[in-house]
Amino acid sequence: MHMTQETETVGFVGAGLMGHGMAKNIVEKGYPLTVIAHRNRAPVEDLKGRGAKEAETLEDLASASSIIFLCLTASPQVEAVVAALKPGLKKGSVIVDCTTSDPTSTLRLAAELEEIGVGFADAPLGRTPKEAWEGALDCMVGASEETFARIQPVIDTWAGKIVHLGGVGDGHKMKLLNNFLSLGYAALYSEALALSRKVGIPIEKFDSVIRGSRMDCGFYQTFMGYALEGNREAHKFTLSNAYKDMRYVESMANAATVATPMASAAKNSFASAVAGGGDGPEDYIPHLTDFIARANGLK
Repeated sequence: MHMTQETETVGFVGAGLMGHGMAKNIVEKGYPLTVIAHRNRAPVEDLKGRGAKEAETLEDLASASSIIFLCLTASPQVEAVVAALKPGLKKGSVIVDCTTSDPTSTLRLAAELEEIGVGFADAPLGRTPKEAWEGALDCMVGASEETFARIQPVIDTWAGKIVHLGGVGDGHKMKLLNNFLSLGYAALYSEALALSRKVGIPIEKFDSVIRGSRMDCGFYQTFMGYALEGNREAHKFTLSNAYKDMRYVESMANAATVATPMASAAKNSFASAVAGGGDGPEDYIPHLTDFIARANGLK
């Protein structure tokens, strides 16, 4: 069992694709855990079976917790959840946002919470739901030294690699840079695969040249799980979330006066896929290949 000076009590909001595995690791490694249901009850029932308690309201969850993790879809949801937690928050507690959020929103929330004696940290994630379940996620943290020291042991339960980047907001800034690269790859791969097929190079042959070469990487291998093997769940991260992340990248660049010809091009690949019907809960990043193929007259 992990112990801190006084054992932290942990709250978890957002037991979805990533959050379920994270919460499982928190409770199984000995932290008292309180969860709350959203649309899907199955993860909450599973976590209760492992020893978690269920809160009826966000205010109740806040009252029961000294550290609260949020794993949501975007900044509007984070802002709404924080507002609902507020009446129950205890002075000295900490909220840790693992969502890929807009850094400007993050800094605003941190300032608001500081006024009522509540800490805030951003701790967005790298890797996939598979690593969440295995406790091997990457995590990039923006927090004061003091807050980081306090939350690190809990993050350790579900992360394999933790980098403390700097103050509040820095985790979210780095996460957007990280996703600019990964989603930029996704847009490149999708276009290259369409072109490959158009000029008569089958996907298997394309892959046999790239795999194991200097162009190969972990993201490529996960992404190709669908194009090559037809595994629809090769990377369970939705196209609509990817589109949102690229909009946040552009927003961050706009605020910093940086021209983004590459980021905007990648964003437009996702925009056209989402506008073309790729906005369902089962439409994941590797399926971008289908939308780009269709736009080029391929099946």
